Amino acid sequence: MKENMQLKWTDHSDLAIQKEMGIGREKYLNHMTFKSNESPLFTEIFGPLIGLKEEWERQGATTEELDFSAFRYRCPQFVRIPVNTGWLGSDKEQGKVLEENEDYRITVDQMGRRMKLSKKASTLPIPLDYPLQKADDWNKVKRHYQFSEKRFGENWKEQALRGKEEGKVVTVGVPGGFDEPRQLMGEERLCKAYYQEPQLMEDVLETIGDMTVKVLKRIIDEIELDQLSIHEDMAGKGGPLVGPRQIEDFIGPYYGRNWEVAQAGGARLFDQDSDGDMRPIVPQFLDAGVNVTHPMEPAAGMDIVELREQYGERLAFYGGIDKHVLRKGKGAITEELEYKIPPMIQSGGCMLGLDHRIPNGTPLEAYRFYIDRAWDIMERETENL
Repeated sequence: MKENMQLKWTDHSDLAIQKEMGIGREKYLNHMTFKSNESPLFTEIFGPLIGLKEEWERQGATTEELDFSAFRYRCPQFVRIPVNTGWLGSDKEQGKVLEENEDYRITVDQMGRRMKLSKKASTLPIPLDYPLQKADDWNKVKRHYQFSEKRFGENWKEQALRGKEEGKVVTVGVPGGFDEPRQLMGEERLCKAYYQEPQLMEDVLETIGDMTVKVLKRIIDEIELDQLSIHEDMAGKGGPLVGPRQIEDFIGPYYGRNWEVAQAGGARLFDQDSDGDMRPIVPQFLDAGVNVTHPMEPAAGMDIVELREQYGERLAFYGGIDKHVLRKGKGAITEELEYKIPPMIQSGGCMLGLDHRIPNGTPLEAYRFYIDRAWDIMERETENL
């Protein structure tokens, strides 16, 4: 369908969605830490896949439906402190276009990687090569992970304080203990390195951790944190790309260092973003401090009802509603919502929503029905709280 359609919305900013703040920071923090359970939380996490807005426009969507402001959610807004806790600086001609046609574009990113973007299928490019090809390369690039005042955005403190005054959740992100090394060396080499080059992996995460801890300490000297966020995307349907031992030996200690500082600065939530089936390593990440996770993909076995029964109040989450049922009709949508919503309303500690971007082929009418039916069930169940 997308091949025959002229795309109008093609990048991340085009696909951004508009949501009003339906709950303030304190109520959100209390809900997600199981301190209170007054009303359900409901959100759209990421919005549409590329091409869906064109489909909906052809189906008669209003301007408000296309930017999602027409739909009812109950969720907080976040203010992300503008600091750089990843790779800093570039020796390459960042953004230079090496090759481009109607299907893809190849550019150079700040790490010097060639990045290929499929224009008709994605808003995120994929690396074609990596800066850490052999162990000696680390000595050449580790300087990009040193602490510097350049890591702090202009007026970072004022932006965070203003967001807090407006009732937003004050959040800071650090690189993933799996994801950042993957960006440096690629998945295959990384997974081998845990066994073949353990000292290299220890040095990579220790170096990054030394920097992130210094950034966090600088932040908490000035303002109170609410949430520490980390991005991984380290699993697929078949499970995670590393096992419990790699978490315990390498990634967990890195998490723990950052969480210890964030907690000292007032943070109550440690949110991990990872697609796929994370079940085999959930216990290790809980031990490392994680207490919130998303997007909880049912297609990968991440059943929020079963996980709540297993982990109780140790783990909150958001997402969890199967995005694929929106293409299966009203009966399938209702069945999914009736299974997921009641136990989540009763237990709290969950912000319900689709488990990732809304897939192409999802009828606009199905999404409208999904929103309305979800609220019918949530309001019915809320009466029993």
